[in-house]
Amino acid sequence: MDYESSLDRAMEDVPDIGGDEQRLQIPDPEPQKDGAFTRVTNLDEIADVLSRDTEHVHRFIQRELGTSGKLDDGRGRYNGTFSQQDFDAAIDAYVDEYVLCSECGLPDTRLVREDRTPMLRCDACGAFRPVTKRSTASQQQQQQEAVEEGKTYTVEITGTGRKGDGVAEKGEYTIFVPGAEEGDVVDIYIKNISGNLAFARLD
Repeated sequence: MDYESSLDRAMEDVPDIGGDEQRLQIPDPEPQKDGAFTRVTNLDEIADVLSRDTEHVHRFIQRELGTSGKLDDGRGRYNGTFSQQDFDAAIDAYVDEYVLCSECGLPDTRLVREDRTPMLRCDACGAFRPVTKRSTASQQQQQQEAVEEGKTYTVEITGTGRKGDGVAEKGEYTIFVPGAEEGDVVDIYIKNISGNLAFARLD
């Protein structure tokens, strides 16, 4: 075997820890209307790609959508009518909070407990950070910073969603703004709100 063939074979065996969150290739959620409920039929598959427990992802989606639900055989069921856009946004928020490393931006992380504190530990760069539940004080502040449909706000775009939309945070709300880029400070018009997710356009 010549040198280049040996090198190619060796490179194939090297684990891929480069790149960014796009390596996740998260499947699009598959919502299915079921009377007063909306099911996500492939929640198990999404959780598997994220290397997270399906129940954990399900509970987070409930919180973001501001509804109750049930997990049954890898499928999430949620009270109310929700679109694929709603679930896309909830999963984006989950990835940002529980999957991506805050230092290197890679998804090579694990949820662990250290001294009873949930931590996100990155296998790529070694960084770790606590994952904490929102406190009552912060919830009260978030309520004061609520957004309303049909209102205009000035926000800073602090991230980018999986679909390329700009993402801003205001109080308890994650706001998705198509056409905005990270670092922009923009005026936005809130078109609709679903739980803790808001969808806006540039004003």
